[in-house]
Amino acid sequence: MLPTDGVMSFPGQTWEKVLSKVKKAVVFMDDRCSESLHWNGGAALLFEAGARNIKQFSSFEAGGQNEPKAVFVVSTVLKGKTADIIKDIISFSHFQYCVVFTTVPHSIHLLANNVTTDLEGNPVFDQFEEKLCEWMGDMNYTAEVMHAPVVFAPLTQQFHLLPAFSEIFPLLEVDLEAINEKRPEKKRFGSLMDVDMHSLPPELQIQIKSLASALSALFEFIGTREESFSVGPMSRLIAGELASHPQAKNRRKSAPNKASIVFIDRTLDLTGAVGHHGDNLVEKILSVLPQLPGHVTDIQVDMLELTHLKKTADTKGILAPGCLAQNQSATARLLWETMLVAKQKEAVMEVRRQLVEAASKENLPIKMSLGRVTAEQLCSYVQLFRDSWGALESHSGVLQLGLAAAQALRHPALPRWDACLAFERLLLQALGDSDLAEVLKQLLPIIKSSESGTDSSELSVDDLLVLLVYVYSVAKEACPGGADKEKHVEKVENELIGALTLRLTRQTSLSPLLQEITGVSGPEELTVEHTHSVLENMFETLRGVSHARDHLKNFSSVYTPSDGAHQATYRPLLKQVLEEIFHPDRRECPDVEHMSGGLTDLLKTGFSMFMKNVLQNPAF
Repeated sequence: MLPTDGVMSFPGQTWEKVLSKVKKAVVFMDDRCSESLHWNGGAALLFEAGARNIKQFSSFEAGGQNEPKAVFVVSTVLKGKTADIIKDIISFSHFQYCVVFTTVPHSIHLLANNVTTDLEGNPVFDQFEEKLCEWMGDMNYTAEVMHAPVVFAPLTQQFHLLPAFSEIFPLLEVDLEAINEKRPEKKRFGSLMDVDMHSLPPELQIQIKSLASALSALFEFIGTREESFSVGPMSRLIAGELASHPQAKNRRKSAPNKASIVFIDRTLDLTGAVGHHGDNLVEKILSVLPQLPGHVTDIQVDMLELTHLKKTADTKGILAPGCLAQNQSATARLLWETMLVAKQKEAVMEVRRQLVEAASKENLPIKMSLGRVTAEQLCSYVQLFRDSWGALESHSGVLQLGLAAAQALRHPALPRWDACLAFERLLLQALGDSDLAEVLKQLLPIIKSSESGTDSSELSVDDLLVLLVYVYSVAKEACPGGADKEKHVEKVENELIGALTLRLTRQTSLSPLLQEITGVSGPEELTVEHTHSVLENMFETLRGVSHARDHLKNFSSVYTPSDGAHQATYRPLLKQVLEEIFHPDRRECPDVEHMSGGLTDLLKTGFSMFMKNVLQNPAF
């Protein structure tokens, strides 16, 4: 098997062990594993393998009277809350056979239980098997516990995400302060690049080691010895952990293939992550449509237009939503890949073409129209299928993607989306001529004027927070200033905190983002003091974002200033790294570190070492 073929098939292969155990079982699965399954074939995969039912991993769920077998699939260590939920489910069920899969390997379970030496076998898993039998009420019942790295979500064959690790956030200055507080003064770290693995909180260590283990399993599967490279302090720790993984050491001696993997801290360039770039259909779909509950990579598509029901309060939520993950249809997969990479105009035209083609195959009375593709036009094509169950079932993947496109194009949030894009372009032009305080000042009137909510283009609090991240991520490009300028920035920040506090405390409802930031579920729980404190902490984090590239030499800027003939532009960090990697001169680049055997064998390197491997199979 070629390494590229192996990478494509590995996510699905990780589920084979689970599928071999689900026959006649009720399956309980947490959100992170469910999201991986979602992109690897969905619930159909389990039902085809013989599963009786699939339920949420929750203390409020249980098996039925005639369901003696259970399979649990979780993304966490088997202790604490996870163990409590498994115990609760078993206690209210009648199981005689339980299988538990965890994405966390046994070696990390030892770490979580403060065992520092390697032990023979899997004693932690063995002990948990005994607990399962105890909870089932008979030590003669059957229990199995094993590891399965079901963490990969293949959005396409070449583009994989790991939603189970979506909460791993690169270290910032505020984290350095928290780490140093717990260390003796003489042993405090001077910078984030000095931080080592053992100084991190135990929960973060477990996440990083689990990520490294999952990647190691991938390279083991494709028979590849990897060279790890990093840009940024968190990437340095992850690359070092992968490089020092026991399996990696063995692979370097015997694996037939070679590849390089580059880890890059996302916080080095949040401009691209939060920016409104304007010419990609999927970006707009992901921005404006609601997320699938419990997911971070997919959205809900309203399927009402595939019925004759009217949109009323009574019909809201009665249909299961559609989504972007279409694993059953090759045509839908190809359409999704086109939507993902093509410019918006090309993507929308391809959506129309596929809908027309599907309608023609089913001999539906389609009316052809040329020119600009509109949301109404796409909806009219989709609605042709609602009276033909067979046609609807045959083309459900394409229909869901067509509805996602139509619902995004006519979404009421799009005027705000366009307003954000315009404001970001304005900020880029202002950066070269103004200091940070002056740039931030431009946000004040927007915060104060966007209170009525009557204009559809008025920015929401979510939009304003995203704009702040955008500004601080490129803040280094603003005109430099001394101590007086710093005080001026602090003054403007305090004004922004005051204005945002007023906006937040006047909200009638809180978005999921605001709930997460404030830690409360409703506006009635928000006090002025709590809101002010939350925003102060937020600005401290934003200041850390503004200094994230301070240690870089070649990649310290993501901004190209105006030269009079051309406007100022954003230069994505990832693009800069790729250009350096494939530069014909193989120039030295001090910002990229090569981790050949973990942090103890660290090399500051250019790309002479890198280029031995990267042209064969580069991976990011």
